[in-house]
Order: sequence, then C-alpha cells, then structure tokens
Amino acid sequence: MAHHVSGLGISPTSRDPRSHITDLYAFQKPGDASKTILVMNINPTSPITDDAVDHESVYEFGVDTDADAITDIAFRVRFSPVQEHTQTAGLQLATGREAAADLDAGDTILRDAPVTFGAEPQITAVGDYRFFAGLRSDPFFADPIGGADKFQWTGQDFFADKNVFGIVLEVPNRALGPNPRVGVWARVLVPHDGRLVQGDRAGQPGIDANFNQSDDDKRVWNQQEPAHDRERFLDKFTRVFEHAGHPRERAATLAEGLLPDLLPYDFTSAEGFPNGRNLTDDVINLGIAQLTNGSAPHDGLRPHTDLRTDFPFLGSPH
Repeated sequence: MAHHVSGLGISPTSRDPRSHITDLYAFQKPGDASKTILVMNINPTSPITDDAVDHESVYEFGVDTDADAITDIAFRVRFSPVQEHTQTAGLQLATGREAAADLDAGDTILRDAPVTFGAEPQITAVGDYRFFAGLRSDPFFADPIGGADKFQWTGQDFFADKNVFGIVLEVPNRALGPNPRVGVWARVLVPHDGRLVQGDRAGQPGIDANFNQSDDDKRVWNQQEPAHDRERFLDKFTRVFEHAGHPRERAATLAEGLLPDLLPYDFTSAEGFPNGRNLTDDVINLGIAQLTNGSAPHDGLRPHTDLRTDFPFLGSPH
C-alpha cells in the first residue's frame, strides 16, 4: 500500500529499517510562500530509543531543476553516533551536477544540530534554514489490510499509532534553483563493501510497493537513480495498469506519467499532491482511483489530527 513496506530485506543494503524511507513530503511552508518544507520519514519500526537512525548512512534530498531526472541540488544529512543519550546531525548543500554527484562536495549549512528523542522538538535555525531530526508520529494514513483484500476496507488506520524517525528541512525557495518547477526525491546511501551505495529511494507515494512485482525488481529499483526508470521499468509498469483493466495505450500513458519517479513540485503553489505532497494529502485513495479507474470505494480514512501547525509539523511520538 505504501512505501512503508517496500525494500526491506531485498538486499544486504536494505535490511536495516534505519536506512528505509517510509515517505517523502514537499510543500510550501504555511504562511510563508518564500519557503519550502522537505520531509523524509525513515524507519517504519522506530523505537522510543536512541537506535532509530544510522550514523554510517547518508540521508539525501535530491532536486532535479531541469526535468532530466538527474540531481542538480542535494541536501545531505549525516548523524553522529549516539553518546550518553544524545546525538547530533549536520546538513550539507551541494549545488551543480558534479557537486551533487560527489558525496564529499558541498557547503556545510549547519552542524551539531541536536536530535530529538522526546516529545518536544529540538529545532536548529541557521539563516533561512531550519532543521529537525527525531522521533515523530507517522502522518501516513491507510488501511493495508483492506487494500490487500480487494479493497474491502476495514475502516482501521494501521498507522494511527505508529512512529517514524523524521528529518525535516525548511529551506528558502531560492535554494531549489531558479525554476519553480522541480522534481524532488529522497535516498539513503548505506555502507556496503567499504563504500556508500544507494540502499533505498522514494519519490511519489506508493510506487515501489504497488508497481514492482518481484524481489529482484524491488532490489534494482531501490539501487538505481530516476534517470534509468523508463528504460528499465516502463513496460513493467504498463503491464500493472493493463492487469488493472486499462487498455494498452491508456496503460502506457499512465505508466509514462509515473516515470521517472520524482515528486513534481512547484514552489509557487500550495496546492498539494500531485504538486509536491502535504502531510494531509489523501495519496492512497488518489492512487487507487487512478489504478482502478475509479472503481474502488474510498477507504473512509482521514488525516491524522496530531500534526503540529508549526515547524517541524510532525506530531509528537506515541
């Protein structure tokens, strides 16, 4: 049903839930159209402990500014090891295609930002940037049991009492490039055989879980960058739409609309999905309606009510 359940255990680089992305969000900051909020939630089994994020991995927001599915701007977050129940994080910004491809390139925006383990968020502000990382309530809402039972909904939100580890950035729109229409994606780079490799990725909601049919497809998908999506997965995505009842030509058009898997976002608009993604957007029902051509009933679920109205917007952990 969601990216929450994709990727884990598929390969040695994706077995650790601390390197697994549950959801990606990008939206205009409420009350300030000059700022954008980026959210990467990780670890669908986040415990109320210090062991929710991996200090050896790199957590990256990628921005494609010219619609070629290649990252031009990268925001990278690295974490320190936990010591005496404290942990810190640093944020690096790399601009330009060569810099974005080099994990060691870029400017340090902030360092030694405290990670939040409790209910009250610890926020770090530097210039036009704000940063938060820590345990939060999962904003995602869905009924995966009903979805697996041919859309016979149970009315129960499986994620209502779940936590995630949230990484939240507030950035000035100018940091996303001169073109207000960009593509956003997230990835986690994990240590493997002495180097950092891509272990998980996320763009639009639910893509991996709903369209990649085999463990091998999931492994390849999560280790490749969006620029390769169409050449390797367009036919497979088309077949999923065909299986759902769409004619071949319509199925191909729908598949092309999903690939490459970047979250389209125009920072001059607060409209919400498919323009970026707000924390309250009903992405599951929108996706199911597209897949089934509107034949599936609405699941009846609504957004969570524990969201904050201010930064970092995610609710306190359960």
